[in-house]
Formats: sequence, C-alpha cells, structure tokens
Amino acid sequence: MNASTMTQDPVSLEIIRSLLIAIVDEAEINLSRTALSPIIYEVKDYCVCLLDKEARTISQSRGGIPTFMADLGEAVRDGIEIYGETGFEPGDVAIINYSGVCGQHLNNVVMYAPIFWQGELIGFAANRAHWSDVGGAVAGSFATNSTEIFQEGLQIRTVKLVKRGKMDDEIARMIRYNIRFPDLTFGDIAAQLSACELIVRRTGDLLAKYGWEMIRECIEAIWNQSEAVVRSYIAQLPQGRYEAESFLDDDGIDPDRTLPIKVALTIEGDEIEIDFTGTADQTRGPMNSGESGAFAAARVAFKSLIASDMPPNDGAFRPLKIKLPPGTMISAKGSAAMAHWNLSLKTVIDTIYKAFSGAMPDRVPAAHHAGQGLYLLNGADPKTGERYSMLDSTLGGWGAQPDHDGFSPMKTTTHGDTRNIPIEVEETFFPIRVERWAWRADSAGAGRYRGGLGLSKVYRILEDCTLIAAFERTKCPPWGLFGGQPAKTGCVIVRNPGEAPREFRKVTAYPLKKGGTIELLSAGGGGRGESFERPLDEVLADVRNGYITIEGAKDDYGVVVDPVTLKADLSATAALRGA
Repeated sequence: MNASTMTQDPVSLEIIRSLLIAIVDEAEINLSRTALSPIIYEVKDYCVCLLDKEARTISQSRGGIPTFMADLGEAVRDGIEIYGETGFEPGDVAIINYSGVCGQHLNNVVMYAPIFWQGELIGFAANRAHWSDVGGAVAGSFATNSTEIFQEGLQIRTVKLVKRGKMDDEIARMIRYNIRFPDLTFGDIAAQLSACELIVRRTGDLLAKYGWEMIRECIEAIWNQSEAVVRSYIAQLPQGRYEAESFLDDDGIDPDRTLPIKVALTIEGDEIEIDFTGTADQTRGPMNSGESGAFAAARVAFKSLIASDMPPNDGAFRPLKIKLPPGTMISAKGSAAMAHWNLSLKTVIDTIYKAFSGAMPDRVPAAHHAGQGLYLLNGADPKTGERYSMLDSTLGGWGAQPDHDGFSPMKTTTHGDTRNIPIEVEETFFPIRVERWAWRADSAGAGRYRGGLGLSKVYRILEDCTLIAAFERTKCPPWGLFGGQPAKTGCVIVRNPGEAPREFRKVTAYPLKKGGTIELLSAGGGGRGESFERPLDEVLADVRNGYITIEGAKDDYGVVVDPVTLKADLSATAALRGA
C-alpha cells in the first residue's frame, strides 16, 4: 500500500501520526520520572519505542539514545522466534540483554510487552534502559580489561519477567542475587514495566477510538511516505563510491595494537550501501559489539545526514543496505567481551560521516570528541557500608559545521539528548566534591570554523574508592575537514596524596585515596577550512573568551596578540603569516 491508495483523509493521517509519537513520548517521561538511578532519570540513558508484530519501528520517543532504538527490533524478534505469535498473552512482559542478540554491554536491558486488539497480536511496547550493575568482575560491570562476556555480568536470553500481569518471583530472585544494587535496579525495573504498560494502555485507547484497520493503514502510509522522501533525497546526491578509514587506540588488552575501521559508501540510484569490509577482526578486549550495534551506528549516521528532520520509523531505513562481514569487532560472535561496545560505535559513525563528506561536503561536520570519556567511581559508604557506583561520561566538542563553529559542550553522536548528572546530585549522593568545571583552552581543532571545545572537570575524592575510566581516539584525534586541524584528545589525570600524578586512557579499579583528585580532560572537535582564513576579530574574541590562549592564537592561527591589550599586533601577525 502507498499513500496515494489510502482511503483515509490526510488530516486523520497526521492526527494518528502525531498520536503514535505522543504515546511513546509520554511513556518516556514516565520512565524518567519514576526511575531510581541517576543514570536513567538524570542522564536519560534509555529509549522507548512502539513496534508492530514483526518488530518494525512504528514510532519512537524523541529523547532516547539513537543507538538504543535503531536496533531495538532485533531484541523483540528474538522473543517472536522463541515464543511465536501465539506464545504471548496479555499482561506478559519479556526481558533480554543477551549479547548474541543485542550486541551491546549487558547493562542495556530490553523490556517489551505484547499489544493485542480483539485477541490478535498487533505489536509491542518496548524500551531499553541502562541498569547500574549486572554483576561481573567490577561494580558497574564496565571493566576495560575483560576478555569474554561471562566476566561482564548476568546474561538474560528472552524470558518472561511478568506472566499475565504477575511478576515471576523465581526470575526476579535470580536477578536480585546476581547484581550489586538490587533495590536501585528493581526500582528501575518498575519504571520500565510502567512504561510498557502505559504504551499498551494508550495504544488500546487509540485503537478503541479509530479501529485497527484505520491505524494499520495509517502506519503503512507513514512508512511508505518516509521511504519515498528518503529515496528522493538520495537520488539527488552525486552517484559513486566514497571511502574513509580511521582507527581506535587499542582493545584494552594489547596497548600497541590499533583497530582499523573502514567504510565504503556506495550511492546508486535512490539507495545507499555502507560496507564495513576491512574493519578490525573481533578483539580479545571489550571493544566489540554484535552486528546489531554496527547496524545501529549505520542507521544513526544515515538518518542524521539524509533525513534529519523526519521522525524515524521502519520506512526511513528501507533504502539503506549494510554489508558487514562476520567476525569483525562490530560483528563479534560467541563469547566476545562487549563492556565498551559504545566506545567503538562513535568512531564508526564519525568514519561514515567522513565517507559521506565526499558526496555531501555542505552537510557533513568534522569529527567530534568521540572518545566518550567514560568514568565510574566505585566504593562503599564508610558509615553504612552500602556500596555505590557513580557513572557518567564527559562532555566534549563536536566538529566544525560547514558554515559555523562546532557545538560544545555536548555528549557524543550515539547519546542523543542524554545529559550529565548535575553537580548537586553527584555531591549529594556520592563522597566527592566538584572543584572545577571549565572550558579546556586550545582543545578545539583550528580552522576557518573551529571545532567545539572540550572541558576540564576536577573531582576531589572525600573517601577511598576505585576508578574505572575509558577514553578513546587519543592516537587518531578528532580530525578536521577541508584543511581544518585535528582537536586535542582526552584523558584522566589522577593525583593521589603523596604520589606523582598519573595519566590514564583506559584503567580498571585503580585505587583513589581520600583527599586526592581526578581531572577529566575531554577532547574537542575537529576544525574545517584553513585556520588562516578565520577572521581576525573571531580569533581575538576566542582569546578574550578563554577559548584560545595567546600561544594558541599564534601557533594555530598565525595571530600575534598583545598580552596586555588583547589586541592583534598587525605587523607581527603579517610577518608571522608571511613566514
């Protein structure tokens, strides 16, 4: 069916299109409002979707993580394969985090419930949320040196946590005694369950008002419209094959082995193929993802460049073909470690953008900070003995845009609208104090348009604890485009009392002493265009705002600045640029 054969009027179609999105938006708000973990209610580390009975995306909430949503259907299809259409009953809710299907670290747990109309299965309410801990070798389940998935926590392969409206106490008990923060997590589970139940209820209201035939017809029309729009965009692009490559620092085990990422982009007619042939083989360390992770990264890059203004749904991805050899670091098999799957995908997306820059130079930004700068502080309250785990990631700079400077500070391309935990919340719940959070001068890649800036964030440690940190792309800095310069990379600096400072990129369970500090330095974004083409007044404004130092203005832009007046020395600048 296409939109032209619809029997419903366009006004009804738009009303139903908006209501299908509003249902999942409301469920997302409730999930965020009722969860107990800051990683969910503050950071927004989740997604919420409405799927049809074949697990194709009908609508998704507008605030969730893109790489969570882009492959959510794979998790639900596993349940369809196991139970069949007749194996679900009203009131059932299934969960899964099994790496062989989900292809992610085990903290990301999918929960979904069937939706029925007059006894017929018509779809699923689904969400994925980050659990604070799923067991494994370290608190938070984020070891940077794991070598197989079994070291990373509890795996759940599609079981019904709730059967006909009643929680299965035996499965709940198994989960409770395999994780470190059960009370916190079961509060989050309740929020996920409520989100599923709300979507089921609101969809039922929609069906009662309009009927399944009308809703089904509108969904098909929405898919077909989206496909047609995306195909029309692609058909206008320069045809051909465009290639790009980059690499990651290491797999967390072998610090001397870099991991290549290769992308070949083919635009032919009104379709695009993304080919990952040549990407590094599956690794020993936890930088792997399953093939669903690579598919998610490809879809995020594709959607953001081709049709960023359209609500995502199954139809929008029909013109995208993905070629992915088995056994690579983004199509890992068997018991591959995946704790840091997300670090890899950011660079995968950046590399796809780089390939697209040959066909869409007016749309593609330079590379962004991508290294993520994940950090966890794990310890126990000395007064109560209760464990805690503080998890977040750094904000950094995005690459320069075709016509303006890069954005900053922001999360990464895989994070969507996620946020940092507010300082007030961190200092209330955890034994730390934030002493500094400031722009990192000279961190942005220079160019006619400079990249966004990284940040410096300093924590004072008030009680002994341990640190897990993971910073990537320090050997392959965020690159510039069309003459723009790369950005500075990130790291964490530990200053324990009585010890020399130590700098880390990846570290697991490093002891932090009371009274010491850690400084998190995030990367900037790459620049665009030649730096000497940047107008003098913009360079001076950056110096006055503290974005660029006087030394940086001289070295990166060829501008000599008087340290007293902060004005340009025009003769010295001309001589320097001439040289």
